[in-house]
Amino acid sequence: MTYLLRSETAFPIQGAYPESVTPTLFTNGVFHTLNPHQPRAAALLVDQGIIAAAGSGPELHAHAPAGTRVVDLEGSVVIPGLTDAHIHTASLARSRQEVDLRRAESLEEALAGVRAVLPRYREGEWIFGGWWDFNRWKHPVQPDHAGLDAVAPRNPVALTSADGHTVWANSQALRALGIDRMTPDPAGGEIVRDTDGEATGLLRESAVYPVRRLAASGVSGNLTEQLRETQQYLLSLGLTGVHDIDGADALAAYSQLRDEGALALRVHKLLAQDDLQDSIRAGLRTGQGDSWIRHGAVKIFADGAAGSHTCHMSEPFPGGTGHGMEVTAFPELVALATSAATAGIAVAVHAIGDRANHLVLNALSRIQDLTARHNLRHRIEHVQFLQPADVQRLAVLGVVASMQPQHCPSDLPILGMVQGRNLASYAWRSLLGAGATVAFGSDSPVELPNPFHGLHAAMTRTTREGRPDGGWEPQERITLAEALHGYCVGPSYASGEEDSKGRLVPGMLADFVALDTNIFSADPAEVRETKVRMTVTGGVIRYRQEP
Repeated sequence: MTYLLRSETAFPIQGAYPESVTPTLFTNGVFHTLNPHQPRAAALLVDQGIIAAAGSGPELHAHAPAGTRVVDLEGSVVIPGLTDAHIHTASLARSRQEVDLRRAESLEEALAGVRAVLPRYREGEWIFGGWWDFNRWKHPVQPDHAGLDAVAPRNPVALTSADGHTVWANSQALRALGIDRMTPDPAGGEIVRDTDGEATGLLRESAVYPVRRLAASGVSGNLTEQLRETQQYLLSLGLTGVHDIDGADALAAYSQLRDEGALALRVHKLLAQDDLQDSIRAGLRTGQGDSWIRHGAVKIFADGAAGSHTCHMSEPFPGGTGHGMEVTAFPELVALATSAATAGIAVAVHAIGDRANHLVLNALSRIQDLTARHNLRHRIEHVQFLQPADVQRLAVLGVVASMQPQHCPSDLPILGMVQGRNLASYAWRSLLGAGATVAFGSDSPVELPNPFHGLHAAMTRTTREGRPDGGWEPQERITLAEALHGYCVGPSYASGEEDSKGRLVPGMLADFVALDTNIFSADPAEVRETKVRMTVTGGVIRYRQEP
């Protein structure tokens, strides 16, 4: 048995709930602790939201204070609480009520999906959502405003692509956004035009920002209530923490939930680039906060996305269609990283293309002194394509690789664009071998936020149906233990909380998940279909599977 006196706890626990004050013994479980000094336990004793002891049920019962509650886990396999290290929770919350075109297999099906939701909206109301992917359509034609004009002539419609980097808008939306043939392309973005110079209805990269801001405003409903419901969905998937990539409105909503005593997820909140200077003036620093809400890095975009052919590549896309987009020019990237690091704020840079990742590492190498001075942990978000030499360089610079395993099987239809190139693609094995820290997430709502889907993708590099046989570039597959580390220990390191989260160790937060499957003996297909029986944060049962 390992036991910790309560007085030894050395990190702030705020926003606690009344239930967490009652000592609780969780017993009759098979706890996989991820603690190398005590890999297994049959029971945990929890006091005031902290793991007080790990060991056998009888010995912990003997140490339990008077009045301790007992929860029988009925032999369930238990793992540390999972953290999604890259998720847009505000977007996810809103998307659960918006148009969802993920299943559309043609332009006609996508338009039918829009037509189907029209009864929900009054005339003139904005229609958001989307998650369409023309690469998956039977006839992969890029859409334009004409189709949307025909099905929704009385509502502005702006639908985000599956990769989040393109918006498909109708004429009403273009007019409301002030876009016409005279509107110039924004820096780092494109208003797609036809041969006559008229806007087609497609907006790329920074040109979508006005839509994102609008979709994040009150026209999309009450975000606090939407997140209240969505956190229960995330808890049901075994997530006890999120690294949220959305804006200040999400932070405000989470803060309101915490003030009400209703926040049940640990939130590591990244900053939007537009909020950087205000945050610096306010004295905000990465790592500030408590065990429920903690401030993170500032999100910067270096390039676009693979599906939209806007990720910044060192070689042109097949067919000579360009090298993608440098959304933030290198001198500005260096300036932003320097400004943030000087103020004690880490950076989290979106980079997908190999050229974008190379330039981000160049920028971070220039601020190593500032990074060391403020003990910052910078991140690259996605890290999908790397030049081989940059794998080791990322590890040497101490940059966290924040990656989303599900993107690999989802991107199979477009991966021909990197075939035959000397690139490390979704290079989980190579990065771990180089000693880099890998933190896994979903990028939801781009992907479903189910971490067991991510574990499957990391182990197999295949679709749910097992294609391609043996996995795409199978040399980059990793083990279940390594993938689980990416959802537990990796995110806690990325957020500077490895001493309080990610493992089931006395003195750490009592965040854990009981499963219906022994994922350690199951095959990958069974791991993918795992269901959660119980989710606990701060020693309190936040979700329990219906019998």
